[in-house]
Amino acid sequence: MSILETTEISVRFGGHMAVDGVSLRVPEGAITGLIGPNGAGKTTTFNVITGLQAPTRGKVHLAGKDVTRLSAHKRARAGVGRTFQRLELFGSLSVRDNVLTAVELNRVPGEDPRRAASSHLERVGLADLAGVRADTLSTGNARLLELARSLACRPRVLLLDEPASGLDDEETDRFADILGELAADGLAVLLVEHDVPLVMRLCHDITVLNFGRVLAQGSPSVIQADQQVIDAYLGQGTDVGAAR
Repeated sequence: MSILETTEISVRFGGHMAVDGVSLRVPEGAITGLIGPNGAGKTTTFNVITGLQAPTRGKVHLAGKDVTRLSAHKRARAGVGRTFQRLELFGSLSVRDNVLTAVELNRVPGEDPRRAASSHLERVGLADLAGVRADTLSTGNARLLELARSLACRPRVLLLDEPASGLDDEETDRFADILGELAADGLAVLLVEHDVPLVMRLCHDITVLNFGRVLAQGSPSVIQADQQVIDAYLGQGTDVGAAR
């Protein structure tokens, strides 16, 4: 079942059509990729989905409900979570307190906030660093902390904007394993990422954007074999890893 769906969304900035008729589906329990060259419209598409940018036309549905006119705050409450390209952490707070702030904002009656925060940190492998200041973390651990904080908001679908940026190979593998576990547990993930081998490894389905339009959609093997995608983005002979 697709928990998130966009239908023919378009965004025009003056004379520039940043996104032009983009339709995609994000099912539960799967990681869906959204890739393409810089300026292809990926972040603008994310902004439309999360409510930061109103579409010129088109619709966004969450669990079958039209949320196109809902504010970003209300969409977050409805289950749309997101991380950004630039790390957005409270550097002077501890790792635990970064997650605790999100837990408190999304508190469930009868829940122990500190226990819930610890559970999210355990989930991403940061329990041993709970008392450490966030601004002392490596980039890899900072990305994991951002993920833990997003999970504390109880998303039904999680949009990740370049989460592997700045990570080394070991950190990328660790992050990929965690994302795979989250999807296996039923979370819907929409992933924007320039690490193409990572996308091919993780994603069940991929949408490729170019100049704001959908260039191709399909499984990793279909995308890797698409000549238009090769010409516009992947490049001839590029090693993009094993397709699913």
